[in-house]
Amino acid sequence: MKTFQLLNKLFARLFILSAIFLNLPVGPVSAQNEKPNILLIAIDDLNDWVGYLGGHPMVQTPNIDRLAASGIAFTNAHVQAPLCNPSRSSILTGLRPTTTGIYALGPWFRDLDPYKDLVTLPQYFEKNGYETMATGKIFHDAFPPKEERRNGTEFSVWGFHGSFLPRPVEPFVKNTGHPLVDWGVYPESDSLQDDWKVTDWAIEQLENRPENKPFFLSVGIRHPHVPLYASQKWFDLYPEEELLLPETRADDREDIPPFSWYLHWDLPEPRLAWLEMNHQWKPKVRAYLASVSFADMLVGRLLDTLEKEGLTENTIVVLFSDHGYHLGTKGITGKNSLWHESTRVPFIFSGPGIPEKGKLNDAPVELLDLYPTLISLAGLPNKDGLDGQSLIPLLTDIGYRRESPAICTHGPDNHVVVTEEWRFIQYADGSRELYDRKNDQNEWHNLAILEEYIPIMDKLSNYLPKSAKPAPGSKTRLIEMIDGMPYWEGKIIPYGAKVPMKFD
Repeated sequence: MKTFQLLNKLFARLFILSAIFLNLPVGPVSAQNEKPNILLIAIDDLNDWVGYLGGHPMVQTPNIDRLAASGIAFTNAHVQAPLCNPSRSSILTGLRPTTTGIYALGPWFRDLDPYKDLVTLPQYFEKNGYETMATGKIFHDAFPPKEERRNGTEFSVWGFHGSFLPRPVEPFVKNTGHPLVDWGVYPESDSLQDDWKVTDWAIEQLENRPENKPFFLSVGIRHPHVPLYASQKWFDLYPEEELLLPETRADDREDIPPFSWYLHWDLPEPRLAWLEMNHQWKPKVRAYLASVSFADMLVGRLLDTLEKEGLTENTIVVLFSDHGYHLGTKGITGKNSLWHESTRVPFIFSGPGIPEKGKLNDAPVELLDLYPTLISLAGLPNKDGLDGQSLIPLLTDIGYRRESPAICTHGPDNHVVVTEEWRFIQYADGSRELYDRKNDQNEWHNLAILEEYIPIMDKLSNYLPKSAKPAPGSKTRLIEMIDGMPYWEGKIIPYGAKVPMKFD
């Protein structure tokens, strides 16, 4: 099998070069607003299987790569949590999970007394003269509650919210642990997908935008979140007989602390052993790739509309994913880990205020940085109390290097610190992992077991944040240490327990 590592750089460069030639400006420069418009595109569960990131040599994402070619694309960007609710809450509030205590799929941050009146990113823009609009999955699924969406609490206007529908009567893949953890060719037409309808609504807003104020439009595309459904033409891009699977090693976890299992202890996503036993590894990888390309097509519809409407020159476009996704690496599928498959995501800025075009930047950055960066790009007053820092120096000076790392957290006291050179993980029981990002991109060799790397780990440990206690109402997918013992969703994990057998 060809290795991803040898092909990554070549494919990334080819995608960027081809996208540059295809990305010809269309339409006049918009002069309708003094302040730039904002288009946020949030994609769910998208890892580095994107052309410009080179995570999979077969992936086809021409539209995301077109966007990368028109601005600056970060290759070392990381989420603050490898789980939907804490990640999205962090992005939109500008606060770390270790600040708010939101580590799990609940609670809604507005239910917490300290954050009832917190001004989120879209609210800050609304207070500064923007029309704010949202469609699809922006916060986590049920958030904000329907009543708050109707009365415009978080955004001025909420459009089509989307869901997991449509679904076939029976799942294609049986006994995975949850009916939504499914994959297959479905439905027949792209237009039946909720993500298509989400994009339709967003396009309508772009075509009928406010005349007297700039807009802040957030579009949440659910694919490639499970269920991995896409029509046949997207599967056809990835013939099963030619499909490349992620590189894995049977002994990959032998040098990794046992606590690493606890972060994704009892989840519906099947383990690699289950996929292999049921001959579903290739079908799931193929369905994920098909779902990525479907999502990419929707991104293209949005970019085409900007061009058609003459909005390209006056609209800042930001694309990101809320976290990544394993497809067999480290023996798992899904997220809920502190390895790069869960935390590393696409993060692209394009539009006014970004002088460099088609540049890749490997500086360690965080999605937490989005809030202060957009404020700066839009020329709005600075906002105190944000945990992130502006990316303006990195956006305007390609040679600028910043010292601070990227930090991701999953449950109290489980952190990863990422620099240009290292990925350092420390778990709540004190156990550690260390990987050389440049020479071990697969993260196969845990250097933490070698005494000579203790000084490096001690230096990186200075960046570890102090964790707030889990917020009231935290439970689903919460991993925590209580009195020296690991607890999953409020139940103790017996010392020395193995991975739940239903996933083996």
